[in-house]
Amino acid sequence: MSASGFSDLREKLKSMTPHRDNYKNRVTGKDDSYKNRKVKVTDGGNSNGNGRKRKHRDSSEDEVERSDPVESREQEARRVQSGIVQVEVFSKEDCDVIEGKINEVVANGEAGLYREHTVDRAPLRNKYFFGEGYTYGAQLEKRGPGQERLYPKGEVDDIPTWVHDLVINKLVASGVVPEGFVNSAVINDYQPGGCIVSHVDPLHIFARPIVSVSFFSDSALCFGCRFQFKPIRVSEPVLELPVRRGSVTVLSGYAADDITHCIRPQDIKERRAVIILRKTRPDAPRVDQSPSPPERHAPLKAKRSHRRADPDAAHRPRVLEMDKEENRHSSSSSRLHRRSNSSENYRRRSQDGDGSRKVKMRRH
Repeated sequence: MSASGFSDLREKLKSMTPHRDNYKNRVTGKDDSYKNRKVKVTDGGNSNGNGRKRKHRDSSEDEVERSDPVESREQEARRVQSGIVQVEVFSKEDCDVIEGKINEVVANGEAGLYREHTVDRAPLRNKYFFGEGYTYGAQLEKRGPGQERLYPKGEVDDIPTWVHDLVINKLVASGVVPEGFVNSAVINDYQPGGCIVSHVDPLHIFARPIVSVSFFSDSALCFGCRFQFKPIRVSEPVLELPVRRGSVTVLSGYAADDITHCIRPQDIKERRAVIILRKTRPDAPRVDQSPSPPERHAPLKAKRSHRRADPDAAHRPRVLEMDKEENRHSSSSSRLHRRSNSSENYRRRSQDGDGSRKVKMRRH
């Protein structure tokens, strides 16, 4: 036996680290008194030089914490999936006909045949609102969910007849939506690399479900992504849902209300279009149409722009005329002042050196 009283080096190490036995007991379930407790180990100031105590968590706790996000993500993906229905309704021949009609919409938009708020252009993606249109994104005076507003009635074109005949009626016949449900149709036309950032279709604007039909090419609808810009980057989705050409996707429940969805740039490899069919709520708020001020006898001509009209625009010509009048008065006074100073200086220069002679000046 050594001088220290230990016959085996393992016994000495065991006596120096008694907390390891407690840890083993916890892992094997032999000692329940240590559950949910943290073990504090004192260094004695040797390891970090400042004598402070370090807190250690068991590796088993770390493993639980590391696994929780993964399990939570899987659970959320299942919740999202529970609110999605996909059906095949449109054949290849149906798609060919509908895609020809979408091309006509694009041509009409390029020719300026639609009302002001029917067409909304963005880089690599154009929107065409029919039936109902609404403000969103940069168009909002106040940003954030709940601030979206429907445009006043008549601000966008009616739903084209071909959308009713070729798309909506077929969905009604297939039992996807009830008769008379759809009063808003939006066509999103994406070029390769186009996208739409993560969002939830405004709950105060649209009833559920949200129905979309894909055309031209296959793509994917992603849920739970975060976008970053300059350069654009997108986080991994909670769920990536393939959407095939001609497929119908119906969102409700958790998928429609409790998680964002988006189209990532990397998922638009070819031109793609989607027709989104929705029903607006009867109490959905609309953009205010402020009455004309009493001093205006005729309303101002509407601007063909998404920017709000300057409320002072009507007064600006009058202000300019007042400025002109003030400038004329100011200029006239300045000239009189300069002439007065010039006459006084001339009178002084005309005097004799001794000041005995004065020259009478005639002012003009």
